[in-house]
Amino acid sequence: MVHTGIGYDVHQLVAGRKLILGGVEIPHLKGLDGHSDADVLMHAVCDAILGALGEEDIGHFFPNTDPRWRGAPSKVFLEEAARQIKVHEGRLVNVDATIIAQQPKVYPHLAKMKANLAAALGIPARRVGIKATTNEGMGFVGREEGIAAMAVAAVDLPEV
Repeated sequence: MVHTGIGYDVHQLVAGRKLILGGVEIPHLKGLDGHSDADVLMHAVCDAILGALGEEDIGHFFPNTDPRWRGAPSKVFLEEAARQIKVHEGRLVNVDATIIAQQPKVYPHLAKMKANLAAALGIPARRVGIKATTNEGMGFVGREEGIAAMAVAAVDLPEV
């Protein structure tokens, strides 16, 4: 039976941090603030997968109060989400995500992001979808105060 989960994450843009999206360092004047590398794309995908499994969110598995995760690459979190699928005897069908950022333009980096997500999840890249959009100048994203991502994941789980 296919189960679907939805994930959403947002982080503030700040000076003095690298901008990491989908495991790719993107040249920009600001980076995302957070306890780990603050990769909103990978965090949203993690939450989508965990939601499909009926598990708690990424913060339950990797609390921002735990010093082990300070500056951690979000690939670690995504690999754990993939491991959780195996624990539940499931199979990841696909993930689809959207990055919402006014700047920088992320389109040139999407293929590498897709490859990074697929590798961390152990699935072919054709089963990972990533798109990007702006907020047309509106809200905190439009004012370039932060970047958001949303994702959906489908996981085939045995019937119980």
